[in-house]
Amino acid sequence: MQTFKITQMKKLIYSLLLVMTVVTVVQCQSMAKGKTAPSSKTFVLVHGAWQAPYVWQTVKSELKKKGCSVIVVELPGHGADTTFPAKISMDAYRDKVISAISPVKGKVILVGHSMAGMVISAVAEAIPDRIEKLVYLGAYVPANGQSLLALASVDKESMLGPNLIPSADKLTLDVKKENLINIFCADGSDNIKSELLANYRAEPAIPFTNAVTLTGDNFGKADKYYIYTLQDHAIGGSLQKQMVAAAGISKTYSLDSSHCPFLSMPSQVTAVLLKIAAN
Repeated sequence: MQTFKITQMKKLIYSLLLVMTVVTVVQCQSMAKGKTAPSSKTFVLVHGAWQAPYVWQTVKSELKKKGCSVIVVELPGHGADTTFPAKISMDAYRDKVISAISPVKGKVILVGHSMAGMVISAVAEAIPDRIEKLVYLGAYVPANGQSLLALASVDKESMLGPNLIPSADKLTLDVKKENLINIFCADGSDNIKSELLANYRAEPAIPFTNAVTLTGDNFGKADKYYIYTLQDHAIGGSLQKQMVAAAGISKTYSLDSSHCPFLSMPSQVTAVLLKIAAN
């Protein structure tokens, strides 16, 4: 009986050692390939125009449940920020994101929606070594020397342009309230639509005219991904495809959503971001 117990104990120890060896080998192989589990990634999420950090809250919560670190940036002149519109520029947006990234150890996955595609491009140019992946979600992707206004002006499918109302001083832009939901989140629930209206505020206008400077050595080396928003009424599908082709982005995903999928289908957005993180 004693001999039987000793034999069983040896088998158990051998099995444990075998499992530990296999795990160690897999970990070493992953490290050798430079891969890190998605749960250890840091996402930096940047909202677009006429919006604020609240739009990312569900996606943020879902990513954190998967073990990811998440930073949501509030751009100047949005949400609770009271920066005067005359003092807001694309450089101010860029610097706010850089400040959010600065304390983070290691590289981040930088995600920008809509107008924030301009912002994250400028950030990647300024601090290329801090960016692991650059993700455009229904976003503008500029070339060197382009402004958002230049890109938007060729978008024949967008409903946004005809619904813009400049302020008397030209410092802010409003969207006609009766078309706001259809442009941004036609597929959202009634609660989501109410939330969007309740959090709406006029958009600083100056950054729309600011061109970004991008180089091959910095922005050009970023690992770029694009998530198409197929039912988008703010950035037309044709322009999305043109920008992706011009930027040479080959890694793309699609969501059958409005301009704001993080509001109408946040779980799908989270799933795509986790896939990108795992690549």
